[in-house]
Amino acid sequence: MNLNQVTLAVSDFDASVAFYKRLGLALIVHAPSKPYARFECPDGQSTLSLHGGDVPASTISLYFEVDDLAKRYEELESAGITFETQPTEQSWLWTEAWFKDPDGHSLCLYHAGEARKNPPWRLTDP
Repeated sequence: MNLNQVTLAVSDFDASVAFYKRLGLALIVHAPSKPYARFECPDGQSTLSLHGGDVPASTISLYFEVDDLAKRYEELESAGITFETQPTEQSWLWTEAWFKDPDGHSLCLYHAGEARKNPPWRLTDP
């Protein structure tokens, strides 16, 4: 099994489409009349969808993994993304920088390396 996509409920469809394009995701479906948009992540096979209109918002956190966190952080700041935290090393062996999208969804730009799926405390028999 592989996670295909996450769909976010958004209140300002156009602002959200512009935000995720600025973040570096590739817009692959754009149907403003629905309103619906789907993005492809620059690495891997995951996609992210946006659905606007009378859709109940939910609390969600999205994690975007990058190889060079410091470089990508600086690029996104230069593109107008406002971060709540600078890249910070966490006790769970990830380095994270947090920010929000136009609807207030929490987003994390991070690097975890081997600890992403194989931290030292991983169960041996999941």
